Amino acid sequence: MTAEIKKFANPTAVVAAFAADFATWIAGQGQDKITVALSGGSTPKALFELWASEYADKIDWSRVHFFWGDERCVPPDDSESNYGVAKTLFFDKVGISADNVHRVFGEADPDQERSRYENEIYGHVEIDDNAVPQFDMVMLGMGDDGHTASIFPHQSKFLKSAQVCEVAIHPLTAQKRITLTGTVLNRAKKVAFLITGESKASVLAQVINKTGEYDSFPASHIEPEDLCFYVDDAAATKF
Repeated sequence: MTAEIKKFANPTAVVAAFAADFATWIAGQGQDKITVALSGGSTPKALFELWASEYADKIDWSRVHFFWGDERCVPPDDSESNYGVAKTLFFDKVGISADNVHRVFGEADPDQERSRYENEIYGHVEIDDNAVPQFDMVMLGMGDDGHTASIFPHQSKFLKSAQVCEVAIHPLTAQKRITLTGTVLNRAKKVAFLITGESKASVLAQVINKTGEYDSFPASHIEPEDLCFYVDDAAATKF
């Protein structure tokens, strides 16, 4: 597996390029239901705003079903809710049907929600021959510590988990989160990393080049058949 790497001048250009590629990809999908797992963070916020302002009528959103690669265990109206951000910046403005939005119930008991969300995914996402859900696309980011989704280095066992979802614990705040496992991320038909900022440069170079401490970074272990990194110049300064 060789990842495709696309470099752009700044975060705005990263988002614009991904949005254009996403529209082209959607148009080429023949199935009625397209399953996409979203991520949180500053770059997806900019993407949601662009989708709402420039792509509301350019994409047949009725075919797209949205899920999340991870979610903080907070209520949907909390400022830290990935779902809440997407709802405010994108879903409400474009008029995405509630039937197409499959959110994590961050306000629920985490262990119970892990199980419920797993069942939700099984009910809507294509299942492969090994009974693993296979999303059509997963969007991911990467933290300064090399984590992706909410798979942190101290819980790297989640990369090989037999579960669809796990309850993650943030290493600094101890905040609980629901995350897709590496097993599911690696079965996605397409994975796109959107990574921006100089603070990511050192870790990203190790992840891309498989050098240094790359093996300790969860992002290094996301290796689906179709993998693309959208990065800005600041994040790409080390390679």
